[in-house]
Amino acid sequence: MTETKTGFAVSWARFVVRWRWLFLILPLIAIMAVASGGRFLSFTSDYRAFFGADNPQLKSFESLQAIYTRSDNILFVLKPASGPVLTPEWLDVVETLTEDSWQIPYSIRVDSITNFQHTEAVQDDLVVENLVEDALDLTADDISRINRLVHEEPTLANRLISDDSTTTGVQITLQLPIDDPVALDAAVSHAENMAAAVMAKHPDLRVAVTGVAPLSNAFPRASIADMQLLIPLMFGIIACAVFLFLRSFTGTFATLLVVMLSAMGAMGVAGWMGIRLTPPSAMAPIIVLTIAIADCVHILVTMFGEMRRGTERREALIESLRVNTQPVFLTSLTTVIGFMSLNFSDAPPFHDLGNMSAAGVVAAWALSMTFLPALAAILPSRVAVDRSGQTPMIERLGDFIITHRTKMLVGIGILSVAVISMTSRIQLDDRFVEYFDHSIPFRVDSDFARENLSGIYQVEFSLGSGESGGVSNPDYLVTVEAFSEWLRSQPEVTHVNTLTDTMKRLSKSMHGDDQTWYRLPAERDLAAQYLLLFEMSLPYGLDLNSLINVDKSASRLTVTLDNVTSQEMRLLSERSEDWLRANAPAHMYSEGTSSAIMFAYIADRNIRSMLIGTGLAFVLISLTLIFALRSLRIGLISLIPNLAPAAMAFGIWGLFVGELGLAASVIAATSLGLIVDATVHILSKYVRARRERGFSPEDAVRYSFRTVGTALWVTTAVLIAGFAVLAFSSFRVNAELGILTAIAIGIALIIDFLLLPPLLLLLDKRSASDKAGEAKPATA
Repeated sequence: MTETKTGFAVSWARFVVRWRWLFLILPLIAIMAVASGGRFLSFTSDYRAFFGADNPQLKSFESLQAIYTRSDNILFVLKPASGPVLTPEWLDVVETLTEDSWQIPYSIRVDSITNFQHTEAVQDDLVVENLVEDALDLTADDISRINRLVHEEPTLANRLISDDSTTTGVQITLQLPIDDPVALDAAVSHAENMAAAVMAKHPDLRVAVTGVAPLSNAFPRASIADMQLLIPLMFGIIACAVFLFLRSFTGTFATLLVVMLSAMGAMGVAGWMGIRLTPPSAMAPIIVLTIAIADCVHILVTMFGEMRRGTERREALIESLRVNTQPVFLTSLTTVIGFMSLNFSDAPPFHDLGNMSAAGVVAAWALSMTFLPALAAILPSRVAVDRSGQTPMIERLGDFIITHRTKMLVGIGILSVAVISMTSRIQLDDRFVEYFDHSIPFRVDSDFARENLSGIYQVEFSLGSGESGGVSNPDYLVTVEAFSEWLRSQPEVTHVNTLTDTMKRLSKSMHGDDQTWYRLPAERDLAAQYLLLFEMSLPYGLDLNSLINVDKSASRLTVTLDNVTSQEMRLLSERSEDWLRANAPAHMYSEGTSSAIMFAYIADRNIRSMLIGTGLAFVLISLTLIFALRSLRIGLISLIPNLAPAAMAFGIWGLFVGELGLAASVIAATSLGLIVDATVHILSKYVRARRERGFSPEDAVRYSFRTVGTALWVTTAVLIAGFAVLAFSSFRVNAELGILTAIAIGIALIIDFLLLPPLLLLLDKRSASDKAGEAKPATA
C-alpha cells in the first residue's frame, strides 16, 4: 500500500510538472469563476443576525415587538461642558433638536423633556401640553417649575434627565424596513450629522448618539473597518514572514498568489451561497490567508531543503509532493472538519465563518496540489547548496528532547494540568456595547450615555390582563404597580417605565393636581375614562402604542439597568419571572426580553450547542488520524496534543484576563483543526520512519524533526501572526477569537515538540521489526 500511494504521489507530481501550463491556467479559470460570486456579497446591519430562527430569546423579543411600537431607536444625549442643562439656552437647543428629529428618515416618534406631554387640571378640563414651549422666553420661576416636574415625573427622571440635571436625552423611535442597511445607515448618518451640526454651533455642548439603531449600524461599520485595516496588514505580514523563512522571491510570490486566490475563492463561495457578512464572517479572508500559507510552506520548504542538499529542482519538487501529499491532505481535511463543526453554533454568523473558511481551506489544498507545483516548476528559483556539514538547530533540539525525555514528560505534564486548572476563573460576559472597541463611535457614545444619563441595557415585559380593555382593571394595575416597585428596589435597576405611573399622574390631574390623589384609580370605568381622555389629547406621534397594545389587554413594562454583567442581567430577569409566578395571575406572566437579554444568553447557548459540534469534530478527526496512520496506538497518543492546547489557552485566559464572551463557544472548534496540523505532520513522518525505514523510536523522532521541524516552526509562526492580527479588530469577539486561537496554536507547537516525542518514546516501544509486519500507512 505504501508503494502504491507513494507511486501515485510521484506519478501525480510528474504529471503536474509535465503539464504545468495546463495546471497553471485551469485552476486560475476555476478560481476566477468561483470568485465571481463575490459580487453578490453584502453586509447585514441587523444584530438579530447573531441569533438563529429557533432562538427562544429572539422569539420572545420578536413577539413583544409585534405587539407594541418597535424599539429600534436613536438616543441623543446632551451635556453642557459645565452647569445644568435646565436653562433657557440649553432647553432651546433641546427643543430645536426635538423638532428637527422628526426629519430623521423613518422616525415615527420623538420624546424629550421639552415635548413631554404634561397633564394638569384647568377647572374641570384635562390639559395636555408640551412641558416646554418657547424655551428662550422662560423665566426663572418657569425653570424652577420645570426642574421640579422633570424630577418628580418617574417617566423622565433617570431616563431623559439625569439626577444632577446636567444631562438630558432626546429619543427617536424608528420604523425601519427589515434588514435594510441602506435605510438604517441613512437614519443613523442623518442623526450623526445633526449631532455634529449642534456641536459645531455650540462648542461647549457634547452630543452623543446611541441606541438600538446605532448598535445595528455599528456591525457593518466594524466589519468594513476591520477588512480595510486587517487584510492589508495580514498580507504584509505574510509577505515578510514567508520571504524571511523561505529566502526566495519566487517562493514568496507563489505563496502570496496561492493564499490570495484561496481567499478570493472563499469570498466567492460566500457570494454564491447568499451569505450576508457580519463581523465574524468578515474575518474569513484573514483566516484563509493565514491557513493557506501552511500548505505552501510545507511544500516549498521541503523542496528548497532538497535543493540545498543538491537535488535538481524538478526532482526536489517531486520529492516534496511525495513526502507532503498525505499530511497536507490530512491537515486540510481535519481543518475543514473543525470549521464545519461551527455549523452546530447557535449563532448563524459562525456558520458562515465556518463554511467560508472551510471553502478557503479546500481551495488552498487544491491550489497547493496543482497550481503551486506548476508555478514552482515554471518560475526560476536558485538555492545555494549547503556544504557546511553543520547539524541544524532543529536536529539538536530533537537530540536534547530525546536525552531529557522523562524530565520533559513530567515537567510539561504538570505544567499543562496546572494551566488547565485556571479555566475555572473564566467568567462569561456578553454586553453588546463592549463588543466594539473605542475606535467605533457607537461604543464611545454609549459609554458617555451610561456614565452621564442612564444605563443602556433594558429588560422588557408584556404584562397581560387576560381580557380586552383589562389594563383599566384596578386589580391588574395594583399588581403592575407592585411589580414595578419591586423592580425599583433591585440594585441593578436605574429606571422603570410603567403604565401605572401614567395612571397615577392622570388621577392627580383629574383631581385638581392634588398630590394626595397621586394614586391608582379605584374603579375600572374611571381608569378607562382617564386613558381615553389622555389619548384623545395626545398629539401625532406621541400615542400610547409603545406602552399599551391595541385592544388594551396588555401593557409594556421597561426596566433600565446599570452597567451590569450578562450574568447579573440573566439573574435579574430570572428573579423577575419568579416574582411574577409567585405574585401575579398566570395571564400576567411574561419572560424578560430585549436585545440585551438576547446577548446575555448568547454565549451560554452557543457553548451548549458547540459541545456537540466540537465533540463530533474531535471524534471525526481522531478516527481520521487512526485510519490514515493505520495505528490505534499512535492515534490515541495524538489525543493529548490535540486536546491540551485549547484547554491550556482557556487556562491562560482565565489566569490573566478572566472575562470571556461569545468567542468562548467557538475557540475549541476553530483551533482544533489547526492544532492537529503539527501533530499530523510529526506523526506522519514518525510513522514513515518507523515502518518504511525501520528506524528506532529515537531515530524516528530525529527524522520527523529533520524533515518537518523547520516547516512547522515557519507555518506556526505565520499562523500565530495571522490570528494575532485579529487582536487589532474593532470587534471584541473577533479579537478574543484571534488571541485565543493564536495562544492555542503556539501551545500546540510547544506540546508537539516537547511532549509528543517523549510520549511516543514511552508508549511506542515496539521494534522496527515488529512494525514491519503491520499494514503500512498511506505515505504519499
